[in-house]
Amino acid sequence: MDRASFRPTPLAEAGFRAGEDDGWTLEFVRDLPRHPREKVWAALTDPARLGQWAPYTADRDLASPGPVTLTMIDGEVTTDVPATVTKVDPPALLEYDLGGDTLRWELVEHGGGTRLILRDTLKNRGWLPKVAAGWHLCLDVADLLLAGTPVGPIRGEEARRFGWEELNRAYAAKFGIPTDNETPGA
Repeated sequence: MDRASFRPTPLAEAGFRAGEDDGWTLEFVRDLPRHPREKVWAALTDPARLGQWAPYTADRDLASPGPVTLTMIDGEVTTDVPATVTKVDPPALLEYDLGGDTLRWELVEHGGGTRLILRDTLKNRGWLPKVAAGWHLCLDVADLLLAGTPVGPIRGEEARRFGWEELNRAYAAKFGIPTDNETPGA
């Protein structure tokens, strides 16, 4: 597949729940049947791989606890965000705080591949469908990267050209949350 023919996959298994401290936790599940946990782990933690699918790059490997700077990317605009890797259990668990949100990645062996469970805790309930749509696209790109057919990262405003608005509306309907289609999230 090339970038021009990229289309998002059907909606993922996703939902949300009230989190701690008046936040909301997006629970997003993606099965990656062709990819072992170690390979998925490397995509989550290695800065070179992370920058090929995620909405940010990292100034160091995320496989160890401690401070890290994640650089959010939207076209030519970059924003450094201080983060802290808080929990690491290779190749099963990665958790970090990012700008007041908590991202928890769990990798479970599943049917010869990996079940990825992302829990992204946000302060604003209205952002849940936006963030789900953004992670959906990012993880579609990650799956292609892991399969050896990279299409390059799809993030920020560019995501609108690759189905972000449709995904946002579909996740909003699934979650029962009105949407205003502001900024693509993830």
